[in-house]
Amino acid sequence: MNDAIKIHPLDNVAVALAPLSAQQVVTPDDAGIPLPQDIARGHKFALSPIKKGEPIIKYGNPIGYATADIATGEWVHTHNLKTGLGDVLTYTYSPNQEPLAPAKESYFSGFNRKNGKVGIRNEIWIIPTVGCVNNVAGATAKKAQALLTEGIDDIIAFAHPYGCSQMGEDQENTRRILADLVNHPNAAGVLVLGLGCENSGVDVLKEYIGDYDERRVKFIVAQESEDEIADSLAQIGELIAYAKTFKREPISASKLVIGLKCGGSDGLSGITANPAVGAFSDLLIAGGGSTILTEVPEMFGAETLLMNRARDRETFDKIVALINDFKEYFKSHNQTIYENPSPGNKAGGISTLEDKSLGCTQKSGSAVVSGVLAYGEPLKEPGLNLLSAPGNDLVAATALAASGAHIVLFTTGRGTPFASPVPTVKISTNSSLYQQKAGWIDFNCGVLVEGTPMSELKQQLFDYVIRVASGEKVKSELAGYHDMAIFKEGVTL
Repeated sequence: MNDAIKIHPLDNVAVALAPLSAQQVVTPDDAGIPLPQDIARGHKFALSPIKKGEPIIKYGNPIGYATADIATGEWVHTHNLKTGLGDVLTYTYSPNQEPLAPAKESYFSGFNRKNGKVGIRNEIWIIPTVGCVNNVAGATAKKAQALLTEGIDDIIAFAHPYGCSQMGEDQENTRRILADLVNHPNAAGVLVLGLGCENSGVDVLKEYIGDYDERRVKFIVAQESEDEIADSLAQIGELIAYAKTFKREPISASKLVIGLKCGGSDGLSGITANPAVGAFSDLLIAGGGSTILTEVPEMFGAETLLMNRARDRETFDKIVALINDFKEYFKSHNQTIYENPSPGNKAGGISTLEDKSLGCTQKSGSAVVSGVLAYGEPLKEPGLNLLSAPGNDLVAATALAASGAHIVLFTTGRGTPFASPVPTVKISTNSSLYQQKAGWIDFNCGVLVEGTPMSELKQQLFDYVIRVASGEKVKSELAGYHDMAIFKEGVTL
């Protein structure tokens, strides 16, 4: 294992792959560099003298500029590096596309649904229309565990605090996300549980759900039921009988939709886990599958790399709107656009938003961007899609599921136990996290800097995703964790 890495030939900083000591001589480039101070793993140090005001280059792109003179070997971080990003920008379309070589067809064992969709789980979901019935939904799911039988993976209630006292886009967001989850193919059957007096009640939500199979989707309005839990259990019994009619069968991996997300990132995220997920994404797309990248604020500073991979001018314009609209959202709330990275990111070696974004967007691989999705909008175009959602882990992962992701790949340098409505694969950026948090982490990409080649690692990740799609449970599923969160931006009545 090397002690440090120069990621791109144009870089003027390198990244420590392990804790480095003062006076240690490191060799990320041809010449050895003596370090004047300790450098923590994931943190940067200068490869040559950098003058105040000069750009700091990482991933072959500027990640900000020096706020002081920096000597060779000196630590480069928030104390001597500042973002160079500006406000809402005008962009020029400069296509830079490289078609992927076709991949051989692969298969997973999944469920063909009556409406033509495919699922990777055969679950029963309880979707509350409003937070007032969260406890009823949870109590129902708990009692319904006694009804579990072979062929049914789980019975899950998804609590959320919304569905009433909302206005405008917030109300629309809630209705769209709830309807998307009702229509998700991982759910073989769905019980929609309403209260009866909320803004987004059962009758309203039906309009957003659209056409549905009455054998698959049932409704309970608690205020109209003498015993809402007993009535819910009776409905769940019928849903289980319907769900048992589905059996796993071979399905082309071209039908898979995989969400791409990162959180608790560190200085190795853009070196190990995110590039590995990007290589996986390219492999899946080359075989006809689809991936969705979100976290729009964490595209700022790397957005032109995505824009120039747009399949056409119309898609480019949509990416520009995606980026600038999110910046306007920050400005409308009088917030700093570039108030990022988080304290945990900084502790792990990420200094500016450009630093974070250039690492974050590695998850997109090199595929052409084929589509841009609004928040709550289901996937339409196969291939790589960009989705409007914030960086918040729970909100973004739920948005990925709502847009049709069967699985979310979540890379992390610090670890997290959270889950989403679909299997959420935790991928570590470093081997120590994988070993320390064996109950959280599903797949380790730290081996990429320990001798495992990318060609081997991406295939291992692809094979693991196929196993998950075929029924193997991830750590958060085994722990019984199931989360969801809806984007809120406005007034609460």
